[in-house]
Amino acid sequence: MKILVTGGAGFLGSHLSEAWLGRGDEVTVLDPAPDLKIRHLRANPKFRVIRESVLERAILEGLVAWADLVYHLAAVVGVEHYVGDPYQVLTVNINGTQEVLGAAFRHQKKVVFSSTSEVYGRNPAVPFHEDSDRVLGTTQIDRWCYATSKAAGEHFCFAFARMGLPVVVLRYFNVYGPRLDRLDSGRVVTIFMGQLLRGEPLTVIGDGSQTRAFTYVADAVRATVEAGLRREAEGWAINVGSEEEVTIRELAARMIKLSGSPSRMISVAKEAVYDRGYEDVPRRVPSVRRMRELLGVRAAVTLDEGLGRTIEWFKRQ
Repeated sequence: MKILVTGGAGFLGSHLSEAWLGRGDEVTVLDPAPDLKIRHLRANPKFRVIRESVLERAILEGLVAWADLVYHLAAVVGVEHYVGDPYQVLTVNINGTQEVLGAAFRHQKKVVFSSTSEVYGRNPAVPFHEDSDRVLGTTQIDRWCYATSKAAGEHFCFAFARMGLPVVVLRYFNVYGPRLDRLDSGRVVTIFMGQLLRGEPLTVIGDGSQTRAFTYVADAVRATVEAGLRREAEGWAINVGSEEEVTIRELAARMIKLSGSPSRMISVAKEAVYDRGYEDVPRRVPSVRRMRELLGVRAAVTLDEGLGRTIEWFKRQ
């Protein structure tokens, strides 16, 4: 098969590209970002990188026409972006998704869309089922622009599905692993990681009672590959995650223990870390029934095992 991965130079995209190449397929990545996470794949003759934006319509059109299957991962991601530059988040995420779906519809190519657990917002009914209500804060809080942009992308996906386009929507829950982010930036795992490796205190926002379900990247990639292969997944939104719920304070404690770091934990106010446009979510845990039934995938890597692998990878860097 010929696989197009928009945003393929990022964390998940690099692992997804690796998985398809491992199957013997051809992979093209469309991404203007630096190739640090995919540089090890460049020697493979079945792999190529086009360093252009998904908003470059002529280039996108040609690549979609070439592909058998399109993964749309390209997006502006990360708390620091959606509280710092909401305009860019909305522009790239919404307009880019329309461009990909439009090209895919013209050439009748299946699309797997990368969405997020953020779409559920602060719904207190946990675990989140794919049909659960979305509960978001006011539009004056920048923090919700990312969830809104991804929800808009989902609406476009299902609108195109009604017109006959094969589409699968995957809602990822806190995927982590090697090549995640730069230390000290992005997601909580890499923020803690930078502090750990320097032996500094791990900064837990508030009392650390917020809970998350973290998904090791190998499990997320297995689900993502199956979403591209299985016709029974088409037309559905599917949570991709683990049911192992952990508080952020417990996450910090586990990382300290697994790394052997002399670090300790300290509590900080959210205002000390993020701008006023940030609002936290108390609990975020998925229902994974559809992932099991439609994709045939269960999260196999425990949190301790996945964190151990991730810590060792970052230490080697």
